[in-house]
Amino acid sequence: MQFLQVRRDRIRNGEITTTVRLWQRPHVKVGGRYALPPGEVVVTKMFEISLADVTPELARSSGFVGVVDLLRVAKHGPGRRVFVIEFRYVAPDSSRRRRRPNEKHGATAR
Repeated sequence: MQFLQVRRDRIRNGEITTTVRLWQRPHVKVGGRYALPPGEVVVTKMFEISLADVTPELARSSGFVGVVDLLRVAKHGPGRRVFVIEFRYVAPDSSRRRRRPNEKHGATAR
């Protein structure tokens, strides 16, 4: 699942946890993990709605100014089915990458 560059930081900090896509069929699955470097997003819920159910509130919670802005970006190809996808961002496991202040490259703490 891809996101516009301008929304990625807001996803990483947890401000955006919902997206809307217009597809012919689902392209993600609940529980699926999709790269958003340096971490990933995990789909927690997905459901289909009608186009009439796309509200200004849903558009704003997805990081858009309004419905027109959302629909302009959400349409991917010839799809007409509207999917709401809820997700959470998972940062990489920093404990594997973090060195103690007194460690040097390749050195281990004693």
